[in-house]
Amino acid sequence: MATPSVVPSRLRHRHDHGLSRFVERAKHAFGEYISPWGWVVTVASMACFVLFPLLGWHGLLVFGIMAAVMIIAAIVLSVGNTRFEARISASKHRVTVGDCVNIDVDISNTGKSATTSAHGDLPIGVHHERFNIPMLAPGQAKQTKLTFRTVSRAVLSIGPLRIRKGDPFGLIRHEKQLAERLTVFIHPKTVRLSTLNAGIPRDLEGHPSGQIVDDDLDFYGLREYMPGDDVRNVHWLSSAKTGALMIRQYEATKRTDTSLTIDINPDDYGSAEEFEMAVSVHASIGVACLIQHRPVCMHAGQSHDRPRNAMELLDEASGIGPSRTDLPNLADSTLRHTPDASFYYFTVGALKTIDPIKRMVKALPRSARCVVVQVRSGANRAIRQFSNFTLATIGELDDLPIIMGVLA
Repeated sequence: MATPSVVPSRLRHRHDHGLSRFVERAKHAFGEYISPWGWVVTVASMACFVLFPLLGWHGLLVFGIMAAVMIIAAIVLSVGNTRFEARISASKHRVTVGDCVNIDVDISNTGKSATTSAHGDLPIGVHHERFNIPMLAPGQAKQTKLTFRTVSRAVLSIGPLRIRKGDPFGLIRHEKQLAERLTVFIHPKTVRLSTLNAGIPRDLEGHPSGQIVDDDLDFYGLREYMPGDDVRNVHWLSSAKTGALMIRQYEATKRTDTSLTIDINPDDYGSAEEFEMAVSVHASIGVACLIQHRPVCMHAGQSHDRPRNAMELLDEASGIGPSRTDLPNLADSTLRHTPDASFYYFTVGALKTIDPIKRMVKALPRSARCVVVQVRSGANRAIRQFSNFTLATIGELDDLPIIMGVLA
């Protein structure tokens, strides 16, 4: 049992705790509903009423009364029911640059009393769409349609919807957040590439190539022994039945692990349009590989991903942005994540000279093929063959299918 001296202490502690919670709630409420401009007007009004008896200036009295009337009017104009429910939806969640996206904002009143008029604010990326919300009777709904055209590649965040209620003076504000945030992927432009025939025998996880060899795991058939054949491949049961030595044959399998790396340093590009063309090249090659069921690893700065399908790859490409923190030697980070790929593609800008490209390629394994695609706006398409890599130059995105057709 608590002693008499402890009981008042506990009661005092509870009282102090309850008072502090009340003060915090009051501060939060005042801070949430009264704008900084509202605090300035309120403090100025109180100061005028305090100074008028001391100084006797009637101008202070007039200003104080006007400020007080503004505050009272702002409170009256801000009162109202704003218990809306809202839902936002987009016509498409994945589009290409230049497409249109329709957004529907559905606002309803599910309460038992009418709502007041308010203002809606819907963030679309860095931009804001603002519209009026009329008074809604119980059970009434209002739909607002918004349309915008995608002008650049991005991972676009839409929402959440903010409902705002306040006065024309901006003294009192009331804001609440409704609906969930949507994400729309604006994919880069891509071009369709013909079959990429490059492939290097790697391991047992590959696909049949149509080539018949004497040593693999995908059994094809039998043939008669020829001088020089490995006796370990003799099929003894068939040899006993036919009376002649029979050799196993296999269908060769290939596996092309493709590594795609894009240079994201803006200093290596002549313009923002050139960088966008590089992203389109990067994405087009990746999509072609995935359509042919070839494993792909994408490298863009600090991002290293293995997309499972073309849509995932395009989603990743939507978020590629320029960064000066990218390593000058792109092979360093590429080899840390794909050291044994059989095909390396690098996409670089027009301002990257041939010497750093040669130094970059030296680190790659000799058994792998390497193609460096250099985007140079307006240049003639060209192919240069070096000892350990191929340098392809394209002046526009439509050059890529022709270049890849020659390299296949």
